[in-house]
Amino acid sequence: NLLTGRPDEKKRIGFMGSPDFAIPALARLTHTHDVAAVYTQPPRPAGRGMKEQLVPLAKYAQQLGLPVRWPRSLKSKEVQDELAAFEADAVVVVAYGLLLPKPVLDMPRYGCINGHASLLPRWRGAAPIQRAIATGDTRTGMSAMRMETGLDTGPVLATLECEIAEDDTAGTLHDRLAQLNADLLETVIADLPNSLAQAQAQDVENAIYAPKINTAECAIDWHAPLSVTDRKIRAFSPYPGTWFDGPKGRIKIAAARPVTDMPDNAQAGSFLGIGPAGQMRVATIDGVLEISRVQPAGKKAMQARDFLNGQDIAPGHVFGPQPDVTPS
Repeated sequence: NLLTGRPDEKKRIGFMGSPDFAIPALARLTHTHDVAAVYTQPPRPAGRGMKEQLVPLAKYAQQLGLPVRWPRSLKSKEVQDELAAFEADAVVVVAYGLLLPKPVLDMPRYGCINGHASLLPRWRGAAPIQRAIATGDTRTGMSAMRMETGLDTGPVLATLECEIAEDDTAGTLHDRLAQLNADLLETVIADLPNSLAQAQAQDVENAIYAPKINTAECAIDWHAPLSVTDRKIRAFSPYPGTWFDGPKGRIKIAAARPVTDMPDNAQAGSFLGIGPAGQMRVATIDGVLEISRVQPAGKKAMQARDFLNGQDIAPGHVFGPQPDVTPS
């Protein structure tokens, strides 16, 4: 019977995740439960030498002395048998990045419980934090969900909400939600099996998906409303970053702010000169974007003033791309 067991008893946990976002939840659960094993994505080439490096969660778990596995898939019988041998009461999944086949979903006594960075069913999928900011949502949160074979379709066990501030970037919101996720999963796992009894099916009609970010949609459209451009810059910061075309290649925006004092007859995308604090001032269709930090192609991020010192860009120069750039 799925609903047997006593709340607050120490649970045996399998944990699956990969990026930094998963670390606070793992750290919290290791203090209150028995983490039997940690599964992550395999090491990846990184750095100048492109040597294989452990993903952040694998590195952290090894520092804790936990058993770590990084199979390329969970579909093989050998991998599934090894996972079953850990005899986990529940498997906690946070931004793992690999599909869990049905035999794995059905393996633990309490199932597989996912911490997802949105208020489901809004923003199912790969990029919920970025999509929430880019769309102009004022609230988001974390959802604990019992996983099914569908993409983020399972019943929701509990949620925790937070506000999205007007100056939030994906980076700042990511860090707050990671801590919120630790709070949520700690409560849900401690209250098993009661948490499962409180599960609520998602409202399918209100489901919205958050697809991965692609490079083309990160291009700045100077003809878009300034509010849309500001949200896009914050949503894609620090990664993958928004960009526009300069005289010598793409320029990534590292930091910027919107200003509503639109000069008369300024063409969208035109350089308006240097601001009092060294900002690049660029006209949009209904305002000015003051860019304080940039990252030219192949170089490190730098102050906009330093970048402009090495460029022959006169006021009136029109930056690309043009508004026919569309997501692929």
